[in-house]
Amino acid sequence: MTPVRVATRKSALALAQTRAFVAELVKIHPGLRVEEVPLTTTGDRIQDRALAAIGGKGLFVKEIEEALLDGRADFAVHSLKDVPPELPPGLVIGCTPLREDARDVLVSSDGRGLAELPARARVGTSSLRRKVQIEALRPDLEVVALRGNVDTRLSKCAAGEVAAIVLARAGLARLGLLARVTETLAPDVMIPAVAQGALGIEHRADDERIAALLAPLSHTETKISVTSERGVLREVQGNCQIPVAAYARREGSEIVLSGLLAEADGSNVRRATLRAEWPTHDADAEALGRKLGQRLRAGTPGASA
Repeated sequence: MTPVRVATRKSALALAQTRAFVAELVKIHPGLRVEEVPLTTTGDRIQDRALAAIGGKGLFVKEIEEALLDGRADFAVHSLKDVPPELPPGLVIGCTPLREDARDVLVSSDGRGLAELPARARVGTSSLRRKVQIEALRPDLEVVALRGNVDTRLSKCAAGEVAAIVLARAGLARLGLLARVTETLAPDVMIPAVAQGALGIEHRADDERIAALLAPLSHTETKISVTSERGVLREVQGNCQIPVAAYARREGSEIVLSGLLAEADGSNVRRATLRAEWPTHDADAEALGRKLGQRLRAGTPGASA
């Protein structure tokens, strides 16, 4: 069988989630050979500035998408929260596997939770979304920009550069580091990033062989959830320079979609929640997301739909 090539960033987290996905792919296609194409993205190279200052999360996928388009790789495993809602022509997210836990977590240097941190304690995060929500919960804390891979941020916290950091639980789970978690933050306390915890498997739209190989690992409920969240992002034209959050969950036969939007400076924070019948098609899920995004943009949150 002709080997297939998977593009991935070189970080420990990117490699861990890529290899975990490939292991599942090989289980259902015995004999399949997969070759890694490790790449360094612009977002990986620039570590001394906040994402909002250098252009946002798309900087983690640009070079990988170029490798797909020019044929150096056949598919790529992304953290879907890093993928802008508009893809380059010729590429698709053809597979959305079962989502990991979408919640954020707090890791503190002394085991204190968010409510127990002392006034003026420094909390590190590179995310405007997290910054806005932390400041709303604890305006007496100092939220500071903190970039770097997961190990770097954990080390800075352990060394006392900051009292605590906020990270995605999914990333720590994939790296086997859940023991470092001090507190898991409920989605109604800290609304997660759009598609947080989900992977997006991107490939060329016209590559039928790759599409067929990936299809069995796509998870329908995850896809509906993240499609609705990405609909919010598309409607508000969100990126790392605008604090935006969205999280969808299933309750029986319904979808509950919550979102947050603020100005770039953290002002005018709006929250909204929309409840509707569980969508059966991607287009319906995206339409729900856009509806919530419209409410957030208009500043008329509303409690339900």
